[in-house]
Amino acid sequence: MTAYALGHLHSVDFGPQIIEYLQRIDATLDLFGGRFLIHGNPIDLREGSWAGDLIIIEFPDLARAQAWYDSPAYREILPLRTDNSVGDVLLVGGVPDGYRAGQRFADAA
Repeated sequence: MTAYALGHLHSVDFGPQIIEYLQRIDATLDLFGGRFLIHGNPIDLREGSWAGDLIIIEFPDLARAQAWYDSPAYREILPLRTDNSVGDVLLVGGVPDGYRAGQRFADAA
């Protein structure tokens, strides 16, 4: 089942280290089938409040998302981002094909 790495970056210092991080991250994703779906595009906020940038990276499954984040190649470049930005990052599994929200609790009853 597809999985995602989500990043909500509240602030970023766009200096040489972030540029290096961006230049190197794609190679770390390739090994695990990861690809960017959203990368800091403008947000059309319809409800609530939001500050910062959204990043979503898709992986074939949660195991590969976890393996990417824990890989030596990604760990090597991670400080380039964490030392120059403030934000939240999480890994989460998607839903299966054909998923219907109304069935989530109906099946449990």
